[in-house]
This record gives sequence, C-alpha cells and structure tokens, in this order.
Amino acid sequence: MDYVNPFIGTSNFGATYPGPVAPRGMASISPFNVAGPQNLPMEKDSRWLSNPYVHENTFLTGFSQVNLSGVGCPDLGVILLMPTTGDLETNYLKYGSTYSFELARAGYYSSKIDKYNIRAEFTASKRVGVSKFTFPKGQSNILINLGLGLTNEQGAMVKIVSSTEIEGMRSVGSFCYNSPEDAYPVYFVAKFSKPADNFGVWKTPAKYEGVEAQWMGYNGKTRLMERTTKMVVGDSIGSYFIYNFEKPETVEVKIGISYVSIENARQNLEEETGNKSFETIHKETYDAWNTLLSRIKVEGGTEEDKTIFYTALYHALIHPNTLNDVNGDYPEIKTGKIGHTEGTRYTVFSLWDTYRNLHQLMSLVYPKQQSDMVKSMLQMYDENGWLPKWELNSTETFTMVGDPASIVIADTYLKGIQDFDIQKAYKAMLKSADQIDNNPLRPGLKQYIEKGYLTTDIGGSVSTTEEYNIADYSIALMAKALDKKDDYKRFYGRSLSYRILFDKNLKLLRPRLPNGKWYRPFDPEAGANFTENVGFVEGNAWQYAFMVPHDIEGLIKLMGGEQGFSAQLQKVFDTNQFDMANEPDIAYPYLFNYIKGEEWRSQKLVQDLVKKYFKNTPDGIPGNDDTGVMSAWLVYSMMGIYPILPGEPKYAITAPMFDKITIQLDSKYYKNNKLVIERVGNSKGTIDKIELNGKSYKGFFINHSDLVNGGHLKVFLK
Repeated sequence: MDYVNPFIGTSNFGATYPGPVAPRGMASISPFNVAGPQNLPMEKDSRWLSNPYVHENTFLTGFSQVNLSGVGCPDLGVILLMPTTGDLETNYLKYGSTYSFELARAGYYSSKIDKYNIRAEFTASKRVGVSKFTFPKGQSNILINLGLGLTNEQGAMVKIVSSTEIEGMRSVGSFCYNSPEDAYPVYFVAKFSKPADNFGVWKTPAKYEGVEAQWMGYNGKTRLMERTTKMVVGDSIGSYFIYNFEKPETVEVKIGISYVSIENARQNLEEETGNKSFETIHKETYDAWNTLLSRIKVEGGTEEDKTIFYTALYHALIHPNTLNDVNGDYPEIKTGKIGHTEGTRYTVFSLWDTYRNLHQLMSLVYPKQQSDMVKSMLQMYDENGWLPKWELNSTETFTMVGDPASIVIADTYLKGIQDFDIQKAYKAMLKSADQIDNNPLRPGLKQYIEKGYLTTDIGGSVSTTEEYNIADYSIALMAKALDKKDDYKRFYGRSLSYRILFDKNLKLLRPRLPNGKWYRPFDPEAGANFTENVGFVEGNAWQYAFMVPHDIEGLIKLMGGEQGFSAQLQKVFDTNQFDMANEPDIAYPYLFNYIKGEEWRSQKLVQDLVKKYFKNTPDGIPGNDDTGVMSAWLVYSMMGIYPILPGEPKYAITAPMFDKITIQLDSKYYKNNKLVIERVGNSKGTIDKIELNGKSYKGFFINHSDLVNGGHLKVFLK
C-alpha cells in the first residue's frame, strides 16, 4: 500500500486520476481541474477532455464523484462538490481556485484550496464518496455543481431534502461522442455531518427558487425548524449549503451513488458508511487495497521499482468495476429493466484493450473476480443478445474493432476457471462469429467469411481482419476443449486468413481493394500516432505486422524463415515504429522468444522499455493507461512472464526485475497456494538457464498449468 503513487499517469495523456477509489469501486473522487481560465471553457467544447484531472493544470473547480481511469474518450467526471468561503458564488469560473499541498495514496487524497484556506480530504467506500472539509472562521459554502462534467449531456435534477441531505441525478453517457440517445442517469444522495444555516439551488448560474415542498428541519442537537425545500430540474444547475462558523469547523459529506435509483443510492450510503467516521472508512478502504495488492509480494529491486510495480497493480484493479448496488440491483443493458445479481455485476469492459493482458492477470492472481467478469458478460448476452464489445454502465458503445469478449472467455476457460455456464458462453461466441445479418460485433462478416479478409470499403480492413482471426483462433481452442471437432477445424482455418493480406515484397500486411488487388498508393508508415490510414486502426502496417500471435510460426515462414522474421521484427524497434503507448504491438518485445538464440533480445528490450517509459512521476505511463492495460503489461514484464497469446494459456519467459516474486494463488481454482518466481545472478543480465521446481526447464515459454501447478520458477541470469 505504501508503494502506491496515484499521481503516476496523471500527465502525458495517461488519463488516471489521483483521488480515492475502493478496489473495483463504483464511486470515485477526483480533483476536477480541466475547466478554467487556462483551459477551454466546458460549455463551449469539452470533447478534447478524457479525464477530470491533468497534473500540469492548476485551476480547481470541484471534486467529481464518479470517474473513469485511463480511458481515451470522455465520460462521467460529474457531480462536482466544491467548498468555498465568503459571499456565495455559483459561477465556476469565479469560484474556482488554485490548490497546493497535494497528497495522494490508495484510498486517500488531500489538498489545500488556496483561495479559501480550506483543507480538503477524501476517501471512498465501494459505492460512496466521502469528503472532509476543514473551514476557517466565517461564512463557508458547499456547492454541488451538476452542470460541469466531461461531456455535454443535458439533464439533471437536485432536491434539498433537509438541512443535512440532498438527492438528485445527472445524465451522462456520450462516451466517444456517442448519440445523446445513449445517455443514462447517475443517481446520488449526499448527507452532511452538520446542518446548514441556509441552502438553496441555482440555475445558470443565478439563485433559483425552484419547486417548493415543506419539511421539518434537523432533528438533532438543534431545534426543529420548518423550512421550504428547493428542487430544480435542468441543465446547468446546482445546490448550495451555507454555514456561519464562529471558529474553524469540519464538515464531512458522504455521497452515495447508484445507477438504479435515488432510493438505492441512499441505501448504498447507509449500508456502506452509515455513522462511520471519515477515518474508519479510510481505514477499511486502505485495508481492502492492502489485501488485494498483497496477493503479489516482491523482494529486491529499488524503492522506485516497487512503487511503479504496485501502482500499476493498483491501476489494474480499478476497472472493470462494480455496477450493482448493495441490494444486488443493477440496470440491465438495453432492456430498460432492473436486474438482480447475488454476486458482482461488473462494468467498464474496454475489451479491445483488456483482452490482451489485463484479464489474463486477473485469471492468474484474482480468478474469482475474473469469473464474475465472465458471468457479467454472459448476463449482458442474456439481456442484449450479444457479448460486450466496449460496455460502459450497461450501455454498449461499440467502440473499436474486433470480437474481443470471445478471446477473454476462451482464455479464462482454458486457464481452468470454469465455474460459469460454458455452453451458453460457447453459443454466444458462435453467434458473434457466424451471424451474418445485423451483427454489431463483426461488421463485414459476410465478406470476411467469403474472402477471408475485409476490403478497403470497410474501415480498418487489415486491423479488423487480424482481430477476427485472433477471435476465431480462440473459438477454435474452445471448440477443441469441448470436443467439437468440426468447429475446431473451421475456426482454425478461418484464423489463418490474414495470410492473404501478406505482401511478400514488403513483408508486411497490406490492404486489398474489393476486386482483390492491392490498395495503392500504399505507405506502410501512414496511420501512426492516430493519423488516418485506409487499412489500419490506431496504427500503421509496421505496428500491425506481427499482430497474429496465434500463428507466429506461419508468419516466420511467410517472412522467409527465422532470419527474415528476426530482421523485420528488429526493424520495428530500430526505425522507431514500435509504439509502447498503444495495444496492437504491445507483445512485440516478447516475439524474439520464438527465434532460438535470439531470446536475449526480448529480455534486453523489455528491461529497456520498462526503464524508459515507466517512472515514479506523473508522466510515468507511456500514454493512455487504457483501463489498466499498460499497467498490466508492466506488472507482467517486471515479474518476468507475459501472456504472449491471448486465448491460449501460455506465457513467454523473460528476465524478472525483482529477486523474488510470490503470488498468492486462490485455492478454489489452483491446487498450489502460491507461485514463486525467483531471479538469481546479475540483475541486469540475460537468462543463462531456467529451473521449474528444481529441475532444468528448456525453452522460453511455459504453459499456465505448468506454472501454477509447478509453484517455483527459477531464472538464472548471467
């Protein structure tokens, strides 16, 4: 826990935030500093923002209560709580302030709000954000601004229930600029530890009388008072609580969140935090993080090494996160109904990213969580008719390409995590792979099946063909495990169709026109750094040249043998075509393991990339964390193993970066209670020999079952 630095990734487009969140938490708090005089005002255009906090920014306009970590498109960042002093001001450009003395660790964040001399502290339970403000003497105000956020959805409501309670909702949901029709509500209930002397609501941004209703005031140590509540519905709205303190005072605010109803938000607040103090909630969240992070214990290495390692593991445990309320309710996807679960319904499945390594890390270290994630995917299939692609709070955004859920399910099953409905899962996988008409997961499927590839009349044709190939290979593996021989043969054959796009002269994959001819003119470097390219998505021909992890041996033959393959792979790195900040080539450093005698290149590359791109600084992630994928890459790389082939339970072996790594295994899924990876010899050297359970181990790949059942992998460096 003490090695977690939440500021890592808050710069260089890492898109993380420093505020508190419980493991897999629904509620999270972040300083909101992306709207202010030095930034583009939110009401003009907020589309360039993907997260609520950028480390270099200095102008604070509040603390958002629901946030996404490490995503490349904006959503959430709403329900902003802001303490001020002096005369009431509801215009965020006027009440905003600089801040200083920031402190962040897992489950806790604090800072000083300079303009008002207020100390702000924050923690969170799974579904409740908890704030603590220490005010100076005089008039103090607490604002809840429902007009600010990361996207431009319209619609909010707030009602003052009493001098200590507010309830309301905020509409969100334009992730990656989806249609406003995809908007959905976030409900909340806020409770204050002290009754306000005055309160009200505002609307753009003047005080507003609102809708009136009677209530009997605070029934505590102060007398009962008859007041008129205020409620307002609209777009740029908010509420305020005013206090007149005769000496410095502290006010705690607990905000319960729900995606189902206000009543459930209130129940979440009461059951998780009730009358607990800020300090008690913080300790519970601290302990929860400590328990999960301690599943992996490392020895040796520097303090910096441990900090970047455990912060990466921390970031990998934020998403997917909990969607269901404490009573098991959650909004179903597409149906408009309220579902119920006895376990955990997860959400935020950035699967184009996470199928490559994050779910494999969950299967190894947190298999119960991974099992519940697969069950959540199958619930979505029941509700929506399809497995998820990029699901967010029970909306399907259909962001990115491919059919990644099938890969995750196959990978999970083949690692021995099989306590879900296997037949339903397989049926769902076949539907996405075979249904030609009205298939939202695999656009162009008819063309893909008939030709073996997508043509240039479908965007990202080469990239998407490769993604379909990887998914088909995973389905083939699943079919083989279920003894469905015909399906295995069919899908394995389909998985190799990328070969039709291989240009033997360039030794690269290249888009083809609908008539089968090569697309011209063709620039293999076009498409890098998110520029447009006819055949590729978020990358170029070099960054997709080796993204066929299921057929590396076939690719070696296409490239003229091992020497040609190795030379072309090295060229990716020598010509700066390798992009550490994006997913398509994320496994490339490990591919030298396929060439006998060249394995040292992988070991050296991985060590150099870790040192170059991952640091104990705000820019210490090489770009967007993609809901923990860059972090998962680091965790695996520092442990000395990597899941080289999504869908297949196999790891590449490289040089560990700690003397000893001990992974606590879940006895429900694995027969051993721990896995030990040990490094012996020169910490900066390359691998001399490998032992598994004291016996010599040949090769630089290891099956998942051999690793977890063996229990002790020893790597000797020279």
